[in-house]
Amino acid sequence: MPPRTKDVHRIISQECCCNCMSQHTLMTSNAGQATKDAGIIAGMNVMRIINEPTATAIAYGLDKKGSTVGGKNVLIFDLGGGTFDVSLLKIEEGIFEVQATAGDSHLGGEDFDNRMVNHFVQEFKRKHKKDISNNPKLKH
Repeated sequence: MPPRTKDVHRIISQECCCNCMSQHTLMTSNAGQATKDAGIIAGMNVMRIINEPTATAIAYGLDKKGSTVGGKNVLIFDLGGGTFDVSLLKIEEGIFEVQATAGDSHLGGEDFDNRMVNHFVQEFKRKHKKDISNNPKLKH
């Protein structure tokens, strides 16, 4: 069993019998099957692949926050390290349905980090008249 799987088992103090894995909303069915296969290779009993916005909604308990006649629409923002995705889900009677999804695979938290570093390098240069842009400690 891979080390990470062992860590999960140790943390929850019991063996997992079933697993549900998530995948990016825009993944193809082939990529979903590859994700499931990877879980099986890792020794998991993968019961289902769900999309990330649904996993997020479940993690926040949005399926348990009261019932609304006609269901409820939930907007999920996912700002990852390298991607940004927005999905609209409809949740009704425990069923999650992705209504729409969009995103930018070239915009994420790392882009914000880089912009902030550049801003503060310029501020430092303006205040102290010293260029620190080539300092290797600023590169990640």
